[in-house]
Amino acid sequence: MIKRTVEISQQAVHLAVKNGQLLLLPRGGETPLASIPCEDLGVLLVDQCGTTYTHQALLALLEHDAAVVLCGHNHLPAGLLLPMAEHSQVVWRLQDQLAAPKPLRKQLWRQLVQAKIRAQAGNLPDGTDARSGLLAFARQVRSGDPANVEARAAKLYWANWLADEPFHRDPDGTGLNSFLNYGYAVVRAGVARAIVSAGLLPTVGIHHCSRSNAFCLADDLVEPLRPLVDACVRGLRNEGASELNPEAKRGLLTVLTAEVRCGDQAGPLMVALHRMVASLVRCFEGSAKRLEIPVACVSASEGDTHVAPSDSDLDGDVP
Repeated sequence: MIKRTVEISQQAVHLAVKNGQLLLLPRGGETPLASIPCEDLGVLLVDQCGTTYTHQALLALLEHDAAVVLCGHNHLPAGLLLPMAEHSQVVWRLQDQLAAPKPLRKQLWRQLVQAKIRAQAGNLPDGTDARSGLLAFARQVRSGDPANVEARAAKLYWANWLADEPFHRDPDGTGLNSFLNYGYAVVRAGVARAIVSAGLLPTVGIHHCSRSNAFCLADDLVEPLRPLVDACVRGLRNEGASELNPEAKRGLLTVLTAEVRCGDQAGPLMVALHRMVASLVRCFEGSAKRLEIPVACVSASEGDTHVAPSDSDLDGDVP
């Protein structure tokens, strides 16, 4: 079953739980505005500062492996509440994760960067110099990406992301940049949830290693998924969205249910994230060498119906 993503932003509510149901109660009222089975929730995103909670409500969400994302006054995610892993093999998996040798981590990072650049190429129209350039960049990525091909590809990608006007990607910017930040944070929460569910530590990354970042591994795995958000944001913009209002946020939340291909299976991103993390576990264990990374089933380029570039586009990769 696909877990639900629920956003609270329209009005302040009080969250309580009864008989396994998360109750959204009006402030000072007793008749629920909505009732949602806790077991159906994958991500609860709260963007209403007047929201209050019972301890039991938060505990019930964690017991059902839901991630709770809290937004700040700028309406962007500010914090993430995740369940503690209770996986039956958590000790062995943590040992494998912590003992992962540097060559393995560098090869995994190479795969993630290549997948990200291929997905960026899939967001651009066929036959364009920019798309061909991105695919060429993907072939140049070496173990650990010592030449920082990722950054060079990003410069080319963002310069051509919008067909009708230039765009500058600024994580601290407004406008479409705030759309991107919000979408990335939603997917990051889904990735972190899958990591914890698999018995891994989201803090110990493959490439990211900031001592102040509690979600280094989530930030590693979210990289090739960013173009899914990019495509959604561009689609919203082309439909006339200009500010990050509740309607735009609802559109961004659909990224988690977007159909993707992961390995030999297709399905919603929320499900594919667990397949992705399971493949990472196998790499840490030594039983596999490649990650299964979700890719868009259909290109995000408006009017196109081709599948995003796959591994077959990268024959002759540099080791």
